[in-house]
Amino acid sequence: MNPKLLEKQRLKEAAIREQAKNRPDWLKVQIRTGPNFKDLKNIMRGRSLHTVCEEARCPNIYECWEHRTATFMILGDVCTRACRFCAVTSGRPSHVDLLEPKRVADAVVAMGLQHVVVTSVARDDLEDGGASVFAATIRAIRERVPNCGVEVLIPDFQGNWDALRVVMDASPDILNHNVETVRRLSDRVRSKAKYDRSLELLRRAKEMRPDIRTKSSIMVGVGETFEEILETMDDLRAVQVDILTIGQYLQPTKQHLMVEKFYTPTEFLRLRGEGLKRGFAHVESGPLVRSSYHAHEQVLRADGVPLQALAPEERARHLAEAQDERVQEGTR
Repeated sequence: MNPKLLEKQRLKEAAIREQAKNRPDWLKVQIRTGPNFKDLKNIMRGRSLHTVCEEARCPNIYECWEHRTATFMILGDVCTRACRFCAVTSGRPSHVDLLEPKRVADAVVAMGLQHVVVTSVARDDLEDGGASVFAATIRAIRERVPNCGVEVLIPDFQGNWDALRVVMDASPDILNHNVETVRRLSDRVRSKAKYDRSLELLRRAKEMRPDIRTKSSIMVGVGETFEEILETMDDLRAVQVDILTIGQYLQPTKQHLMVEKFYTPTEFLRLRGEGLKRGFAHVESGPLVRSSYHAHEQVLRADGVPLQALAPEERARHLAEAQDERVQEGTR
């Protein structure tokens, strides 16, 4: 290898070791594997399912699984993209498993979930980017657990808006798509994704289904400025995004982007306040926050009342009324 490249790699590895040694206390996670954690792991393995909790090395896996909350990752565990922040394996994906939606719904029943998050790897090899499998999974869950809140965290489908409509027509409670970072850093951080395309997806999702809450996420610590974070908030509000999550980027391996800054809990509180000031219905902001963190608390009705706070009869009535409104809008 070129001596200059060797020296650059040596300095990077030394910086990574120094960062790991000096990681702030608020980013240290206590590992607790109680009975719920073990039970969920057995359920996932028994049904050959993947979770982004494991594949992306989420620091909250122990807390969330112990509370019987997990984010299912459909369409396999190999991504067609290689984003510089993400730990999910990239390469050539396997075939599409058409029985996967049923297995996810079976797992939701076995886990006794009231709210479920479904995401996927990017499948740029598929014509619809996997949208039809997202829709089938939403419908399978609805069929088995009618009152379960369903959130989907989708890729950008390479700007295929017909694919987006397939997902929206399946009526998730929340449509989530992450911009991940600020405009200036987007091309460097996100492989093949485009900042403006992500905004356009969120805008179109709200246009297609105004009754469905939209959500996005920003990770901080990859070289952005505070002002750029605020500009990203403004961009998301301009396309009527309802829910925002903000968390600290943590480098998964030495091959990934280095952390440029560790934000303090106080700075995250300030960012939360800035988000609420801009009109987001809910802002989850903290060092260990990830896109699906506390997702069960974010399923909001139009008046801001969490659906999970409603009695089953009330929730069913609200969802039926929302469906009636969508049908009426479609006939106008």
